Amino acid sequence: MTEPNDQLTPEPAKTPPPVPADTSAQTTTGNTTEKTAEKAAASAEAGSGKAQQILREITTGPGLISVLAVVLALIVGALLIILTDANVAKSAGYFFSRPGDTFSAAWKAVSEAYGALIQGATFNPSSRTATGKFGIMETLTQATPLILAGLSVTVAFRAGLFNIGAKGQIILGAIFAGGIGFGADLPPVVHLLLVIVGGAVGGAIWGGVVGLLKARTGAHEVIVTIMLNYIAQYFLDFLLRTAYKSPGGEQPISAPVGPNAMFPPLFGDTFRVNYGLIMAIIAVILVAWLINRSTLGFELRAIGANQNAARTAGMLIGKGYILVMAIAGALAGLAGVAQLSGTEGSLDGDVAGSIGFDAITVALLGRSTPWGTFFAALLFGAFKAGGQSMAVQAGLSIDIVLVIQSLIVLFIAAPPLVRGIFGLGRTKRQRKVEASKEQVAA
Repeated sequence: MTEPNDQLTPEPAKTPPPVPADTSAQTTTGNTTEKTAEKAAASAEAGSGKAQQILREITTGPGLISVLAVVLALIVGALLIILTDANVAKSAGYFFSRPGDTFSAAWKAVSEAYGALIQGATFNPSSRTATGKFGIMETLTQATPLILAGLSVTVAFRAGLFNIGAKGQIILGAIFAGGIGFGADLPPVVHLLLVIVGGAVGGAIWGGVVGLLKARTGAHEVIVTIMLNYIAQYFLDFLLRTAYKSPGGEQPISAPVGPNAMFPPLFGDTFRVNYGLIMAIIAVILVAWLINRSTLGFELRAIGANQNAARTAGMLIGKGYILVMAIAGALAGLAGVAQLSGTEGSLDGDVAGSIGFDAITVALLGRSTPWGTFFAALLFGAFKAGGQSMAVQAGLSIDIVLVIQSLIVLFIAAPPLVRGIFGLGRTKRQRKVEASKEQVAA
């Protein structure tokens, strides 16, 4: 039954149905936005692909470019030696009357400098000491950590990653190895093996952090590794003032590593070269097998060549990032072991030195191949060993060696410049790529 109040309540007015809005403009706007987003994504992907292509060309291009880059760097270095030599400057004052004196002085300056460099790095018959005579021993000593650190960068390169963090990984490897080296007293073989394993684990952890962040968050490995380098350095400085500080010492340096944790000398106590070199050679062989013969190496190379194709083939890109950076970190950690248990004997704040960044040059010069990296490390070891001799015999600053090393990096990073200077044409691979592009465009 209806209540009286309900009968008196007026019926609400009916509102007209809403007029359909003109959605054509909205649809057009939405389509335009989607197309713009798709174009931006495609452009970003193309830019990323182009960057990876440039990186692959720099790191895996023809070996001739590496050789010519060294030649160019030596030529420019010779010009710098000539321009800064006092005898050349003196003879240049009367160049137009006796030009032969200037050319003779220039040749003498360059030949003496590079002659001292070569003798200091290989063999100097005029030296009275064994260490001075057999400079090749110091070359091998200097090259040992460079081989391992260079392999670290090489492995990352092959997976399309730029490992700038070799320095931090070297430091963490040295920290782990040092904790075992001077913190325990174990039998000879066992102690050294544990130091080696500890160094590899420390570096692998530090490198694995980079791979994990790259895989989970997309963080760029260059930024992450640079920041981790600083963290590792400051962490080492902290330890050397606290837990790792030598008892009773005033300087931030650790206690000496136990004798059982040191690499034995390879050619007697006269020379510094030790069995760390054997460890480095074994690492080269293993990395060569890993990259060229193993299933994991194939996957890593596939990821570095084309991530999209690797993902389509069912490869786990994130897992690959973590594994490759852990392996790279382990190799750099072994470089820290080579420093600590090979030559230094104790841990200080400069245990990594410039090895981490020299390793990038070594890997670039070696074209991201294990054996190429090995020989490039020998060359840089020769620069380090011979630079001291050049400074003493020729009276030149050792900084000229650093200039030459930097020029090598410059020329390797610019293959078209090297080809243009030497009048080289495009490579067969480049011609094929351009031909395929023309076919696609047609």
